Amino acid sequence: MGRFRSIGAGVSMFAMLAGCGQSSSVATGGDGTAAENAPIGQSIQPAATLPQTRYDMANGCYALKSVAADAYAVHGTDGSYAATGVTDKDGEPLYLKPTALGKYICYATDKSMIAASGGNVGSVTAPSDAADWTIDSTTPGQYTLLNQASGKSLATDANGKLVLSDTPGTFNFVATSGCTPYPEMPVDVSGLPYKGQGVDKPVIGFADGHTHMAMSSELSDGSGNVGPSAGGVLYGQMFNRFGVVEALKDCVAFHGPEGIKDAQFIVEGGLPATHVTKGWPTFVGWPKIPNITHQAMYYRWVERAYLSGLRLLVDLGTNIQALCSVGVTAGLGQPGADCNDMSLGIKQIQYSYEMQDYIDAQEGGPGKGWFRIVTTPAEARKVINDGKMAVVLGLEFSNLFDCDVHFLPGGSETDGCTKADIDAGMQKVYDMGVRQIYLYHDVNSALGGTGIFNTLSLNLIGFYGTQGFWKTYDCPAVPYYDAPGFYNAGAVMATALPGTGSDPVTQLLFSATGGTLPVYPPGRQCNARGMTDLGSYALQEAIKHHFILDTDHAELSEKQKMIDLAKQQTPPYPLISMHGGHGGLTLQMAKDILDLGGVIFPYNPNGVGWMEAFNSLKKIWPKDRPIAMGYGFDGNGFGGYPGPRGADHPHIQYPFTLFQGPGWGPQFAAAGIKPVTVGMLTIPESGKSWNADVDGTPMYGMEADLVEEIRQEGGEEATSAFFNSAEAYIEMWEKVDNR
Repeated sequence: MGRFRSIGAGVSMFAMLAGCGQSSSVATGGDGTAAENAPIGQSIQPAATLPQTRYDMANGCYALKSVAADAYAVHGTDGSYAATGVTDKDGEPLYLKPTALGKYICYATDKSMIAASGGNVGSVTAPSDAADWTIDSTTPGQYTLLNQASGKSLATDANGKLVLSDTPGTFNFVATSGCTPYPEMPVDVSGLPYKGQGVDKPVIGFADGHTHMAMSSELSDGSGNVGPSAGGVLYGQMFNRFGVVEALKDCVAFHGPEGIKDAQFIVEGGLPATHVTKGWPTFVGWPKIPNITHQAMYYRWVERAYLSGLRLLVDLGTNIQALCSVGVTAGLGQPGADCNDMSLGIKQIQYSYEMQDYIDAQEGGPGKGWFRIVTTPAEARKVINDGKMAVVLGLEFSNLFDCDVHFLPGGSETDGCTKADIDAGMQKVYDMGVRQIYLYHDVNSALGGTGIFNTLSLNLIGFYGTQGFWKTYDCPAVPYYDAPGFYNAGAVMATALPGTGSDPVTQLLFSATGGTLPVYPPGRQCNARGMTDLGSYALQEAIKHHFILDTDHAELSEKQKMIDLAKQQTPPYPLISMHGGHGGLTLQMAKDILDLGGVIFPYNPNGVGWMEAFNSLKKIWPKDRPIAMGYGFDGNGFGGYPGPRGADHPHIQYPFTLFQGPGWGPQFAAAGIKPVTVGMLTIPESGKSWNADVDGTPMYGMEADLVEEIRQEGGEEATSAFFNSAEAYIEMWEKVDNR
C-alpha cells in the first residue's frame, strides 16, 4: 500500500480506498523467421506449419481446414463461413488469439471473429462468449472447436458450410499469411530476453519488492463475477481473456459519465471534476499523473519492464477494510463489494495464478510464459536462469488472518482472531504460495499498532474501522535513516476534521466521529499502541514458517521487537524494508536490517530520487557484499507515481539501448547479454505515446524508461547496483528459507 498525499478538505481519506496498494516471443519478419531486432510481441508469431498440440496456435496465422470437406474455410460477405477453398491461400487467414489455455478467438482480416450466432456460425465485431472457442485435439494435428456459450461444436454440413452441431467436426490449422493481428498493448522493445549462466551463478536483473498487480475492478479473466478490489474505485484489470480491448476499456461503468464518480477528483478538493473515461486505444484521461484510480499494472506494461531486465517482482494482495467499507457505504464503490481484508487478499492471490495461466496461453502452453510464480529461492534462481521473471506472492493489509480490533468504552477491546485463527490462516496462505507478509498496515489491529505517516485520513478511517482514534507519544529524537523515498517516524497530528465538505464520504465520517478529533501534542507523534501478545505470537509463527517479513508499516517499537527477535535466531533472521520505511526507520534500524542480511528499497522514485536514495544507502551498506538496491513501485497502491525528472536533467533519447554502451559494466557482455532497444511506448491504433520526460511514470510500462534514467543519472555504479537487486533479494530469501 502506498503513501497517501496530503490533500485538502473533503474526502481526503478516500485516496487510500484499497490495497496498500500478447506474446513476448521474438517478432518475425515477413517470411516468418525470427527477426531479432523487431519489436517484441507486436507481430504475428511464427506459425507451426502443422501444430501438434492445442496450445501451438497461440498468436499465429492459420487457415482453418475441414477434414470432412477436405477444404479451407472461406469468409463470406454475409459473415458466414464455408469450407470451399482449395488451398490455404483460398481460406480466410485467421489470427488465433488465446483467451485461456486451449481457448481462442479466431480473428479475421476484417477484424471480425468467428462466432456462434443464433444457432448458426457467423461473425461478430466485439469479443464475447459467442466468439470464444475451446480447441481440443482428437489426434496430433487434428482438432475440434467447442463453443461453450451455445454448448455446440463447429462442424460442416453437406455443402461445406460451417455450422454448429452436437457432433464435433474435425479440423486442421494450416500455417498461412496475411492475418490481421488481434489488438493488444504494444511493448516497443526489440531484442531477445536474456537468460542466466547457470543456477549456481548470481542472477542479473532488477527487483521490485512491492507491487499490487492483482488490484483490479474485476478479479477474474472477465468470464466470472468475482467482484472488485478496493470496492471498485480502481478501474481496470491486469488482464482480461479478451485482451486490452476489455481490460482497459472505457471506465464509465465504474467512474460515471465524464468520471464524475472518480474518487480521485473528490479526493483533490471535493469539487465537481471530470476526466475523459475513454481507455483503449486513445487513453486521453488516464493513465496519467496524478491519477491513482486506474489500472497501472496491465500485464503488457509489466512485460515491457521484464524485457528491460525486471527479473523478480513481489505481487502483494492488499486492501484497507475500513476504507473500502466507507467507500461502498458512501456510494462511490460498487454496491455489495467485498471489503474483508483476508477474503480480498486470497482472491487477489488466486487471480495472480490465473494471470500466470493466461500468459502461458499467450506463449504457447503450460509453463512457457515469462511470468512464473515461485515459492522457494531455488525456484526463483531456476526461473531467472531460464530467462523468465520470478514472482513472489505476498499479503499487505491491516487485518491479517482476520485479526481486526474494536475498542470499547473504558479502554478494553475485542479481538477478531485467536492464536488458533493465526495458525490456520498462516498455514492456508503459505499453502497457497504466499511468502512475503506485512504484520501491520495503516490501521490498528489485534496484532498491534500501525506506523503513523498520515496526519488525518488514516486516523479517521481507523476510527471508522476500530471505534478508536490513535493514541500517541512524542516520537523519539534519534537519528533516522534520512534518504529520499523514505519516511521519518510519525506525523504532526491534525486535531479536527477539515472543512465542512458536503460529499458523502465526509458526511459519513462526520457522523461516525462526531466531527472532532482528540487533541494531540505538538511535534511529531508516534503510535502508542505497540505489539500485542497476539502480534508477538504471529511474529514468532511467521519466523517458524520462514515468511519474508517486511518491517514497513510497523510502529517503531514493533520494528525494534522484530529486529531483536531476528537477531536472536540461529542463524540471524533477515528482515526487509521494501516500501520506504513506512512508519519510520531509525538509522540504527536500517543498519541492523542490512547487517542481518536484509535489503532496503526506496519507495517509488524516478531516476533522480533513486540516485539520491542510493547515495544514502551506500553510506551504511555492509562492506562484505556487493551493493544492491531495487525499488518498491507500489503499483495500484493509491500512493501516487513519480513525475518527470525536470528540464535540468538529461532527456531520454528514444529509442535507447540497454546492456551495452556507456554506463553498462562488463558483466553484461560477460554473461552473454545482448543489447535490447527500447522505443517510446506508442499505440499504433491511436498514436498515443508516453514519454518519461513529459509524462513521468503513470503506469508500470515506464519502468523500462526508469532503467535509462538511472543510467543517465548514475552511470555504471548505479546500473550495476540496480541489476544486483534481484540477486540480493534471493540471497536474503535463502537466509530466510534455508535454516
